[in-house]
Amino acid sequence: MKEKLFKTSDSLTGFILRLSLGVVFIPHGLQKTFGLFDGMGFTNTLHLFTEKMGLPWIVALLVILIEFFGSLCFLIGFATRFWAAAFTGLMLGIMITSHLQNGFFMNWFGTQAGEGCQFDLLVIGISAALFIEGSGRFSIDRFLLKNISKNR
Repeated sequence: MKEKLFKTSDSLTGFILRLSLGVVFIPHGLQKTFGLFDGMGFTNTLHLFTEKMGLPWIVALLVILIEFFGSLCFLIGFATRFWAAAFTGLMLGIMITSHLQNGFFMNWFGTQAGEGCQFDLLVIGISAALFIEGSGRFSIDRFLLKNISKNR
């Protein structure tokens, strides 16, 4: 099971894809977790998700944790396949509950009721590629896989 989770190549593809997601999402995770970048912080975000948006508390908690810890793990290349699956689920949920009713395009000019699903689909596509490819070069996954293979 460990080998399937950490399996990766030495290619730059996984490295570039996971850095892209990590860099884009770490500010979102920091907003929700610590209130950085004009974010609401953990307690207020949890309250918004549960009280205003009506999400179950466990789903609200998972959104915050996935965005924060998943982004960090993408940046360092740890358990990339797990986090790619988590991000796919996260973005499917966001798309279905919040963006799909606004169409395809992002709300570039503020003329729509909200954001469309364009960004969600990009993240799902990158996450799917990471699930298949793995972390790639410069990753903890690659380091762990070498050590797992050595200790056999």
